[in-house]
Amino acid sequence: MVQAVAYSTFRNNLKSYMRKVNQDADMLLVTNTDPEDNVVVMSAADYDSLMETLRIYQNPHLRDKITRGLAQVRQGRATPHKLIDSDAAHVAKDATSEMDD
Repeated sequence: MVQAVAYSTFRNNLKSYMRKVNQDADMLLVTNTDPEDNVVVMSAADYDSLMETLRIYQNPHLRDKITRGLAQVRQGRATPHKLIDSDAAHVAKDATSEMDD
């Protein structure tokens, strides 16, 4: 549940509320006498994550690709793969480029 705090309390304790939002990975509703002036405070990391999720959700191709992948996992048709570190990927890419020349 989102915690609500009055604007004046938020202002007087800004640093502690900012720390709490970042540490708890939760949002904070800052209220004012006029509800149209209310704001939500969240960590930059949570905001970035939310925006990335929104970007993926709004892209039908990415959304469908994720949906297909989840269906494959549920059906037991997923195959584990080792991750390729970025240095190895660059070496492999350079080797492929040299072969094409």
